[in-house]
Amino acid sequence: MPPGSSRPVDNLDDDDYPAYTMGRAAEMLGATPAFLRALGEHRLITPLRSEGGHRRYSRYQLRIAARARELVDAGTAVEAACRIIILEDQLEEAQRINEELRAAQNAGTQPKSSV
Repeated sequence: MPPGSSRPVDNLDDDDYPAYTMGRAAEMLGATPAFLRALGEHRLITPLRSEGGHRRYSRYQLRIAARARELVDAGTAVEAACRIIILEDQLEEAQRINEELRAAQNAGTQPKSSV
């Protein structure tokens, strides 16, 4: 790389880079591949497919899957756990937007994003 050029983003530092195979992801979560497939069927996470058609998961997706695993281990059905996580995410986004709107109103400016 020429001097003065910026270092390319390392894919392994990217939370969204699909670095983990299904087997490795399941092992890291202490779950089964069937559990990960169930999360995909309920549209909680959608793994990227490799050229060979194998599922690949990112660190971000593994954090979501770990949250689902916590709920399932506590006795929540997989389908309900997926819905809970989706609703938690929607609530967090709504709270972020509300805070942004409040800050913009207090500052007398327009918000960055529209609702």
